[in-house]
Amino acid sequence: MAGPLQGLKVVELSAMGPAPHAAMMLADMGAEVVRVVGPAPPVGGYDVGTHLQRGRTTVRANLKDDADLAGVRGLVAAADVFLEGFRPGTTERLGLGPEECLAANPRLVYGRMTGWGQEGPLSRAAGHDINYIALTGALHAMGTAARPMPPLNLVGDFGGGSMFVVTGILAALWERERSGRGQVVDAAMVDGASALSQIILELRSVGLWRDTRDSNLLDGAAPFYRTYETSDGGHVAVGAIEPQFYALLLDGLGLAPRELPDRDDPAQWPALAAILAESFAARSRDDWAAEFSGTDACVTPVLSYAEAADNAHLAARGTLAGSGMHVAAAPAPRFSRTASVAREPAGDTDFESILSSWRAP
Repeated sequence: MAGPLQGLKVVELSAMGPAPHAAMMLADMGAEVVRVVGPAPPVGGYDVGTHLQRGRTTVRANLKDDADLAGVRGLVAAADVFLEGFRPGTTERLGLGPEECLAANPRLVYGRMTGWGQEGPLSRAAGHDINYIALTGALHAMGTAARPMPPLNLVGDFGGGSMFVVTGILAALWERERSGRGQVVDAAMVDGASALSQIILELRSVGLWRDTRDSNLLDGAAPFYRTYETSDGGHVAVGAIEPQFYALLLDGLGLAPRELPDRDDPAQWPALAAILAESFAARSRDDWAAEFSGTDACVTPVLSYAEAADNAHLAARGTLAGSGMHVAAAPAPRFSRTASVAREPAGDTDFESILSSWRAP
């Protein structure tokens, strides 16, 4: 087993989406993650064998059965980390809440990930990524002038959820080295998404961001920071914010700066965007990619997930593996000595086998 977290013992109480993603991150970095799932595979849901469940051993348990519950408690008592992603109060009702687990294992880091958090008027309400980022202001800032558009579920579930619970768990483990004590990590997607928004909140506080979509530097309004359609129906992404990059953009397009509207005047952005759009529409996406290749104009083709797997840069780094509908991401970040590894799921096992392996020197 490789990775900087080698030897870290994690119990993951099976859930959907961001909690398995967090467990995947820990497993990729070398942690020994045991995934506790129900006694039968879910119908139409995730189970062992998918890319999101990689690197884990699975134990099936009916948490309403006293013997199975005792088995899970035994794992928790021997673990470094317990990870759950259910509504507040769920693990308490199961007999696996923080109070019980920390009493049995005072060094345990208890990671809890929810949308709304453990406290607050909405803490026990249902919700999804779109709801969590809607309440933080993040969703309001994304989309077209006509309506907000959800950025998949990358900002709430994974950016604001799984990545923050992983960060919290690692921070709590570091603190445990000094105190010898575990603690509860409350990772709420509303908190995480808000933390991710800090730069926008900062720009807004100094008058450089308006609460109106499609009117700001980074939301698609600026002609030099947006996407453009090409002659073949594809798109290119333009990020030529700095003047020197913008000059290279115009050079590649064959446009003279003195003949164009002032890029620093937002009132002239629509007119400038129309000129750039007409230029990009004259050639195909890949033609423009070739034109700007090797320059600092900050122009790239907009690739589908299937195309991304074949991109030369990503292929050179091994960022994605597979093709078509079967593409998986490599572990990230990367380490110079203790490389992370995307391991296949280890399949089903039992409580005693896990504990025996954990006791082994």
